Amino acid sequence: MDKQMEESMFGALENVIDPELGIDIVNLGLVYGVNLDEDGNAGVEMTLTSMGCPMGPQIVDGVKQALAELPEVNDTDVNIVWNPPWDKDKMSRYAKIALGVS
Repeated sequence: MDKQMEESMFGALENVIDPELGIDIVNLGLVYGVNLDEDGNAGVEMTLTSMGCPMGPQIVDGVKQALAELPEVNDTDVNIVWNPPWDKDKMSRYAKIALGVS
């Protein structure tokens, strides 16, 4: 997968908002990596802010819908991982300012 496609995928994922925090999953630092194979199968490795996050299924659906908007993507598999664990240091400067986190 080329860098431009990776950027397109991350750009699409910036439209997926964590409903509890009101910030997109990319700026929250929840997306660890993306890939796309030659058949148009996308893979997303990501985490959630907590293991018991009640919005997990909604966020996963949002990821699949966002990537389905890209013509190169036929299907998406979302892999939720817990290692490395998420913490506020993974958030972008924008997200930290928006949430008042230092």
